[in-house]
Amino acid sequence: MSRLEFQSRREAGLAALYLGVFATIWFSVPAAEQPLRALLVVASGAALVAAVIGAVVVARSRGAVAHDRAADRRYLLIVLAEFAAAGLGAVVLALVGWSEFIPVLVCAVVGLHFFPLVPVLRDPLLRPLGAAMCVVALAGLVTALATAVSAGLVVGTGAGLLLLGYAVLALLRTARQR
Repeated sequence: MSRLEFQSRREAGLAALYLGVFATIWFSVPAAEQPLRALLVVASGAALVAAVIGAVVVARSRGAVAHDRAADRRYLLIVLAEFAAAGLGAVVLALVGWSEFIPVLVCAVVGLHFFPLVPVLRDPLLRPLGAAMCVVALAGLVTALATAVSAGLVVGTGAGLLLLGYAVLALLRTARQR
């Protein structure tokens, strides 16, 4: 098996399911005018379709699933740390009056959390996804500081597109595993 393939169709389906759902959430962040608003709604719909297809792949892959309890624990700790960092950071930004930068922080935390997940999920393609998410967060910050464009518009659109793209890639990878 190539290092660039998921260990199972089930894991690829889970990736498409989770990232499709989160792409949908990111596409709902920006307050955009038409025609971008319509494009974000279409992209959100596409992300939901990817999530549903991922769920179908998971459901059809329900054979004997070997669980690695240590990996499951590491995954849970990484995700809990991600939520704690994003939540605490969002509260701090809101308290100091910088709420418009919450999407930037959350996107950066999400991007960073992909790096420790690489060995846990055995998916090296999470590295470029994490790096790209961090670049989107930085682009949102710079854009908001230098222009009248909101950070949420840049980050929500960029993060949504990256996660949707990865969800579609995961589904394509399942097709090759048949």
